[in-house]
Amino acid sequence: MKSLEKMCHAVRHAACAFIFFSAASAFASESLPFPPTPSGSKAGPTIAESEYSPLPEQSRLPENAPNIIVIMLDDVGPALPDTYGGVIHTPTLSRLAKDGISYNRFHNSAMCSPTRAALLTGRNHHRVGNGQIAELANDWDGYTGRIPRTSATVAKVLGYYGYATSAFGKWHNTPANETTAVGPYTNWPVGEGIGFDYFYGFLAGESSQWEPAVVENTVRLDPSHGKEGYHFTVDMTDKAVSWMKQVRALTPDRPFFMYWAPGASHGPHHIFKEWADKYEGKFDDGWDAMRERIYARQKELGWIPENTVLTTRPDSLAAWDDIPEDERDFQRRLMEVFAGYTEHADVQAGRLIEALDELGIRENTLIFYVWGDNGSSAEGQNGTISELLAQNGIRTEVKDHIHTMNELGGLDVLGSSKADNMYHAGWAWAGSTPHRSTKLVAAHFGGTRTPLVVSWPENIKPDGTPRPQFHHVNDVVPTIYDVLSIEPPEQVDGITQDPLDGVSMVYSFDAADAEGKKESQYFEVMGSRSFYHDEWIASVFGPRTPWSPGLDPAIFKWSPNDDEWELHDLRNDYSQAVNLAADNPGKVEELQKAFLEAAKNNKVFPVGGGLWSIVFHPEDAPSNPATEFHYTQEVVGVPEFTAPKVGARSSLVTIETELTAQSSGVLYALGAFSGGLALWVEDGKLTYEYNLFEIERTQITSSGALPEGKAVIEVETRKAGKDHAGPLDVAIRVNGKEVAKGYVPRSAPLAFTANDAFDVGRDSYSPVSETYFDRKPFAYNGKIDGLKVVYLK
Repeated sequence: MKSLEKMCHAVRHAACAFIFFSAASAFASESLPFPPTPSGSKAGPTIAESEYSPLPEQSRLPENAPNIIVIMLDDVGPALPDTYGGVIHTPTLSRLAKDGISYNRFHNSAMCSPTRAALLTGRNHHRVGNGQIAELANDWDGYTGRIPRTSATVAKVLGYYGYATSAFGKWHNTPANETTAVGPYTNWPVGEGIGFDYFYGFLAGESSQWEPAVVENTVRLDPSHGKEGYHFTVDMTDKAVSWMKQVRALTPDRPFFMYWAPGASHGPHHIFKEWADKYEGKFDDGWDAMRERIYARQKELGWIPENTVLTTRPDSLAAWDDIPEDERDFQRRLMEVFAGYTEHADVQAGRLIEALDELGIRENTLIFYVWGDNGSSAEGQNGTISELLAQNGIRTEVKDHIHTMNELGGLDVLGSSKADNMYHAGWAWAGSTPHRSTKLVAAHFGGTRTPLVVSWPENIKPDGTPRPQFHHVNDVVPTIYDVLSIEPPEQVDGITQDPLDGVSMVYSFDAADAEGKKESQYFEVMGSRSFYHDEWIASVFGPRTPWSPGLDPAIFKWSPNDDEWELHDLRNDYSQAVNLAADNPGKVEELQKAFLEAAKNNKVFPVGGGLWSIVFHPEDAPSNPATEFHYTQEVVGVPEFTAPKVGARSSLVTIETELTAQSSGVLYALGAFSGGLALWVEDGKLTYEYNLFEIERTQITSSGALPEGKAVIEVETRKAGKDHAGPLDVAIRVNGKEVAKGYVPRSAPLAFTANDAFDVGRDSYSPVSETYFDRKPFAYNGKIDGLKVVYLK
C-alpha cells in the first residue's frame, strides 16, 4: 500500500487516483493467465428451460488505465541530445522533457541485447540469459541469449491484463541460430513465448536501413525494400502509427503497450543526404573541442552538477590534432552522417506523439523515452566505410577506407547504400561527455549512463529539475506495474517466476529531491564490470578496449582475479573522475565481495563469460550445426548466422543446373555490398567475387567458353593457414574441369553481416558486387536443380 499512497501524491487529481488504484487491487493475481470467467447464464435441457444472463465483462485493469509507449534509441551517448546540452537536435526528446520529467542518473547494461532483455523483463541481464549479444551467445546459463520463461516479459504480463501489445524496430533478443523463416518461433517477439501481439522489424543486432531483412510477426517479408525514398525508420514508424490507429478503431476501450526501438543510431549509419547536410561544418574543430562545448552547455543547463569534473581522454584514443589533415574531411563527414541519422530517428519518434494527439489520447499515455541502450559505440574505431571489420578483428588503414570511398563516389557515399560507415571512436568518446569510455565498458558511465524522460500529462506535472536518483533499465517494468497496481505474478503459464530485480521509480515522479530507493546494481559485459551501492561504485575496465583494432594477445592470459579495481564516491564525483581506491582499500574489498555475491546470484559466472564466443572460441558462436547443406532455388533470405560459412571455412559448393548461351544471374550469394561473396554467370563466363568489407574485392573469372547443357559447377574453397582472418584458395570447376582459380588475401572469420542473407539463384537485399549493383537482385534466369554445401577438413 505504501507505493500506492506515494503514487497518489504523484498525480494531480488525488481523489481520482485513490479510486484508480483501489479498483485495480482487487484484480491482482498470483498466477497468470487469469482463470476463465464463469458463465452467468443457466443452461437447461432446452432453450425454453434455460436462462440467458451473461455476466458483464470484467476489466482487470484500473479504470482509465494509460496507454504505454517505451521509446529506445540505439548506440547514442548520454551527451548527444541538445535537450541536455549536446550537439544533435532532438525536438521530440525536448518536447517530452518539457511535458514531463528527466533523469540524469539512469543506466543501461552497456550492450544491446543485455539492456533490451533487462528493460523488457525487469530483471538483471544475466539472470535472463543475456550476458552477451544474441549472435555471440554460449552455453552458460547467463549467456544463452534466451529469455527464460521464469522471467515473463512486460508484454506477456500486460497482455494477460488486457493490453494490446506491439514491438517495432530492432529486436536482438532471439538466438541468432533461431531466426530463419521456419523458426523455431519460441523466442521470437510474438506468440506464447515472449508475448507481443504484433512485431514489425528485424531480429538481428543491426541492419541496413536501405535494404533491411524485415520480419512481420513470424513471416520474413519479400526483399522488395531498397526502392527510391525508402528508409527503415520511416517504414517501422508508418507501421507503428497504423497499429495504434487500428487498436483505437477496433477496440477503443483497450489500452495498448508499444515498444518502439529503431536501428538508429547503431551502425551502419544510413541516412538521406539532406539530413546529414544539416550538420555540415558543425564538427570541423574535432571531438576534443566538441567535448568542451558540451561540458560547458551541460553545466549551463544544470543537467550535470556544478562540481562535475570533465574526465580526460584515454591515452589509447587519438586526439583530433593527431588526425592528418588529408583524413579530416572523412572523419567530419562520418559524424555529420551520424548526427543526421540520429536526429531523423528522434523526429520519427515524434510522429508517434503526433498520432497520439490526433487520436486524442496523448494526455493519458505514459511514455518512457530511454535515450540509448548503451553509450555511443566506439566500434568504428579509426573511422570506417564498413563497420564489421572491427567485429571481425581485421586491421586496416584509414587511407584504405578513403580510397574505397573515393572510388565509389566520394564523401556523398557515406550514409548511402554503398557504405556501412561508422564514425571514429573519438566522436563516441565526445558523445559520453563528461564521462569516461563508451559502449561495451560496464565500468564507466560513458558506457552505461543514458538520459531518461518520463511523460504522462494526465498524471505527472512537468518539472525541469533533473531527477538525480540512481536507476536502471530494469526499473521500468516495476514502475509500469506500480502505476497499474499489478503485483508481479508468482507464476505465469504454470511456471514459477524469478523475482524482479528493479524497483519502481514512481516515488520520484513528483519529488525531484526524493531519496533514491535503488540501493545496489551490478554491471558486467565481457569482463568489464562494476558494482554500485549507496553512492559508491567500484569498477574494473576489463580486458578489451573497444576502440583499439584487433585483439591484444594479452587477453588470452587475462584472469579477473588479477584486475585492479577503481573506487569512486558519487556524492562528490558525478563523472568518475577521482579514483579513491588507494585511500579506501576496505571499501574496495567490500564492493568486490558484493559484486561476487551478485554475480553468483545472477548467473554472471564465469566472469567474462561473454568473451567465450568472440575471443576464445569463435567456432562456438551460434550457427547452423550442420556440416552439409542441401538447397533448392526456393531457398532465399537465409540469415547469415544460420547459413553455411562458405566465406570462412573450407568448403565445397556443388550446383546442378543447365547452362545456355543466354544464362545470366546469381547462382548463390552470401552477405551484402558492405561485405560478402557471390558466384554469378553472365556473357558465357562464371565470376566469383570475395568482397572483404569493400576494402579488398577479389574477382575470379572463368576462361574459355562454358559448356551448354546439363552442368555441375563446383566452387572449392580451402583455408590457406590458420591465421585469424587467413587467406583462401578458391578453385572453380565445371563438369570436373577447372575453369578458374584464385587467391583471396584475407577472409572474414566471424560474419560479413548481421542481418543480410544467403541466397540461391539471386542476391536478396543488398547486392554483394558492384558489377550488378543496379540490377539487384540479379536473379538467375535458369533452373537450379540443387545446391549442396559440404565443409571440408
